[in-house]
Amino acid sequence: MRYEGRMWRPPSEARSYILQATIGCSHNLCTYCDMYREKVFRERNLAAVLLDIDEAGRLYPKVTKVFVADGDALVMDVGSWRAVLPRLRASFPALRRVSCYATAQNVLEKSEEDLRELREGGLSLLYIGPESGDDVTLKRIVKGNTFQDHAEAAQKAHAAGMKISVIMLLGAGGMDRTEEHARETARLVTEMNPEYLSALTLSVIPGTPLHRMMEKGKFELPSVEGLLEELRTIVAESEPTRAIFRTNHASNYLSLAGRLPRDRDVIVSEIDSALRGEVPLRPEYFRGL
Repeated sequence: MRYEGRMWRPPSEARSYILQATIGCSHNLCTYCDMYREKVFRERNLAAVLLDIDEAGRLYPKVTKVFVADGDALVMDVGSWRAVLPRLRASFPALRRVSCYATAQNVLEKSEEDLRELREGGLSLLYIGPESGDDVTLKRIVKGNTFQDHAEAAQKAHAAGMKISVIMLLGAGGMDRTEEHARETARLVTEMNPEYLSALTLSVIPGTPLHRMMEKGKFELPSVEGLLEELRTIVAESEPTRAIFRTNHASNYLSLAGRLPRDRDVIVSEIDSALRGEVPLRPEYFRGL
């Protein structure tokens, strides 16, 4: 099995087989992200991908979950998916789930028939990271899609029978948009109605456009208290039907878990306790990407 460059996956894919079917990210312009900047986007040679699946199947026949990388593998041509998904099923008899990162644009560019075909082939979960619901913030971080784009993409994915995991980024709006970022993010969560919802905390990485903006005084990250206030607003105001909620990513100061809306009051109470200093936060030296 061959991998090119650094590999990234969601925390929930820790025990998954990672299949690198694409290299990099087809968008690769987000100002805060350095995950794929050293890579030139392309689809990997399909024959090589299929050989990797065959080898993984021989080595790890009990695999139950597969995560298809890199940054937005849903962009991959449907013809390639038609080859990959049956090969995964054949190689891993216990396979329960295939997932990948996706952008709203990836979803919107696929036809409804294509998405249904991919779902029937086994691609059942998409990780989509709007990061914010605030259109001003989305434009500033060069996300490439709007509030409405993300809402429509979620509706389209759900119509195809796919589940979605939505990723939001605390601090993405900076100090000057912190309230708008939090409230509009809560509203977007409601519109996207994900099965899974996670919050990460923005880390300003040296070498990124956002870091250069910060050095010039054009961006200021909210305080830890401000980040927790954003998290509180998102939890308190979002209305998903039934979402598993996590803040277990290493970037976060506070690790939380529950279901929304069922556990909303308990989670908000935990955040309030943290804001009062009654709950220890993750030390800076334990935080990471």
